[in-house]
Amino acid sequence: AATGSDEEDDSDSSTKPIRSKKNPVSLFQTGGDPPKEKKTKKKALPKAANSEEETLETPQKNSNRKGKVKKSKKAKEERSPSPVIEVDNLEEFVLRPAPQGATIKCRVTRDKKGMDRGLYPTYYVHLDNDKKVFLLAGRKRKKSKTSNYLISIDPTDLSRGGENFIGKLRSNLMGTKFTVFDNGANPDRANANWSNVRQELSAVVYETNVLGFKGPRKMTVIIPGMNSDNERVPIRPRNDNDGLLMRWQNRNMDNIIELHNKAPVWNDETQSYVLNFHGRVTHASVKNFQIVHDSDPDYIVMQFGRVADDAFTMDYNYPLCAVQAFAIALSSFDGKLACE
Repeated sequence: AATGSDEEDDSDSSTKPIRSKKNPVSLFQTGGDPPKEKKTKKKALPKAANSEEETLETPQKNSNRKGKVKKSKKAKEERSPSPVIEVDNLEEFVLRPAPQGATIKCRVTRDKKGMDRGLYPTYYVHLDNDKKVFLLAGRKRKKSKTSNYLISIDPTDLSRGGENFIGKLRSNLMGTKFTVFDNGANPDRANANWSNVRQELSAVVYETNVLGFKGPRKMTVIIPGMNSDNERVPIRPRNDNDGLLMRWQNRNMDNIIELHNKAPVWNDETQSYVLNFHGRVTHASVKNFQIVHDSDPDYIVMQFGRVADDAFTMDYNYPLCAVQAFAIALSSFDGKLACE
């Protein structure tokens, strides 16, 4: 058995306020050095009344087995849309942390059509609202020794050298550890003051369990902490021994935050592991997950789950940005992890 999704909930709890034990902002602050040059203040994105979600104590009935999840007739009404988001500068928006108190709700679609897209599908992220605003596209690179995904802010230009390249996801040889980079330069091409070097935005570690990959996956997500201005602390490793993964493995946790996927609960009635997605996820899948901070499992930093054969919900909250959330989602698609 593997992580399941939930059935639709007629009470539509997505409009209820989150009951978080702590101020979520404090969970992610690590100090860090504030930026040297004072940037002009960006407009705060509007808060949305219906964007916060409550995690229920009791899981709803659902199944992890294909074909067992009942599709609710109210699915369209209950999949509450993303709040109104102004995406004036796409490059800036996808790297900017979600505004505090609002959930950015997105939809990921997978395109397998074409000559080699069965092996190398293209993934697209849109805001999950009426306008379906395009945010990001991603595709696995061919002829790469390890899994390597390019992330672009143009749905048609997925080239490494193009000006739309915004980040990448790279795995280790085993396909169990992933690192997310922005579009900065390789350390080998650093300028004198190191300011052009790429930042590491996140790392994802998948742990095998006693059932191999057949049971619920265990994910650890490592992200840079936030400074007192609620801006991401830049992590610019000079070599592979200084990245997020090595810092985490050596328990050097200065300016980094460790998150985990929320453990699904075993449901005797359905004989499956279940998670409550409040109607945002409608299909059972081993890929469905929620990311939380151990100190406050009620605050969902990110959730991802299947809603159709090639469509998925991707919702993220502060302090994640769209590139971080999309890269974490892409890691869950990777071939060496797949068991469906």
